[in-house]
Amino acid sequence: MSYATSHTSQEAPRGEARFSGAGGRAWLAITLGVAAVGWGANQFAPLLLMYRSELGVPTTTVEATYALYAVGLIPGLLLGGPASDRYGRRRVLVPALVISALASGLLMLAGSGIGWLFVGRLVAGAASGAAFSSGTAWIKELTVSGSGQDEHTGARRATISMTMGFAVGPLVAGLLAQAAPDPVVSSYVPHVVLTLAAVPFVLHTPETHAANGDAPLWSRLRLAEESSRRFWTVVVPLAPWVFGASAIALAYLPGLVLDRLGDNALMFSAVVTMLTMVAGIVVQPLARRVSHPDKPYLIATALGIVVGGLVLGAVAAADAHWWIVAVAALVLGAGYGCCLVCGLMEVQRMASTENLGRLTAIFQAFAYLGFGAPYLLALIEHVVPPSELLLLAAVLAALTLAWTTYRTSHGPDPAKRPTKAASRSVVRGSQHDPIDSSANRPHR
Repeated sequence: MSYATSHTSQEAPRGEARFSGAGGRAWLAITLGVAAVGWGANQFAPLLLMYRSELGVPTTTVEATYALYAVGLIPGLLLGGPASDRYGRRRVLVPALVISALASGLLMLAGSGIGWLFVGRLVAGAASGAAFSSGTAWIKELTVSGSGQDEHTGARRATISMTMGFAVGPLVAGLLAQAAPDPVVSSYVPHVVLTLAAVPFVLHTPETHAANGDAPLWSRLRLAEESSRRFWTVVVPLAPWVFGASAIALAYLPGLVLDRLGDNALMFSAVVTMLTMVAGIVVQPLARRVSHPDKPYLIATALGIVVGGLVLGAVAAADAHWWIVAVAALVLGAGYGCCLVCGLMEVQRMASTENLGRLTAIFQAFAYLGFGAPYLLALIEHVVPPSELLLLAAVLAALTLAWTTYRTSHGPDPAKRPTKAASRSVVRGSQHDPIDSSANRPHR
């Protein structure tokens, strides 16, 4: 996977604002903001069991509210990324933080009507899409410009920031739902406080991307030939497994052993959610070691781990043992972490400063399609047993592994850059393509 970064020169690229005083730690403030939104995105996972028991909501309805998050998130990504390229990262991330807090406020109203679950999750998805696309790009730019690290470090930092929120939020929400009074309300209070507390830190972080009024909010995706082939044949097939793996671990597997856990079911779901996300963080050193500029080692490792986790999930579904569910969730979490950092590294190698937010958003939109996996499994399990469904999912993951590994190994050599003239010919007729010829300049 070798796309040499084109933005490591000492001069700030076009569209990227020069800043001073950021040092090497300015990215931490954006990490806090992204983690806060990730908290709000995933705090809902262990509460699925609470809504089933406290409010009597059917399983398919609960799974539908979980999937509805992706319905709001995808347009949030596709608009938030280009908006951050046009108006700057801060002007997108700060409103997204406020809207994420509002979403938790809406979810607090679920006790008075189940419809608030749908509204709250839809709003939470939209806020997350805007925050993740702009925040991921901002972290990468602060990493490269502020501390001199490469885009690999930026991708890992963005992955860890989202995953920290994904891990801690569900644990705290699950603990409160188990022990606090009025859990339908109290479970969401910490997220509201954290998200609003992150706003001042984000406001005082140096902007890295100058506003560009000419940047379009929507345009046809046009890539240089090599990047186009790699994006559509490698990155896009990989993407749904990012959150498909984690969503199955968080929202589907715990329900398989619900009857055996009694009063501990909610706490078990919260712990499984935390373990899944922690595994996504802990696996990062492995992802760094296996990543190779010319070999498909990382993508093969990532999808191989996902296949193993799904097979373990099938075993857990057949035997209904809680500890096998926990182990399967750990493995799927590791697969999620490897898939996410792999996809972000690919995108950040392809993108120029002018379209980093846009292409990040497109990748994440495909990735979040995986959030619909638990809902699909819940629908089909009335006809096909869960163990067989998970085995079928493992087969699909294995086929994806074979395809992407083959395409990475036998596709065009990404190290052979087209000439500047050739780059212009690819994007002729549009000055504002999502990826322009600057993405193909040789490393300086």
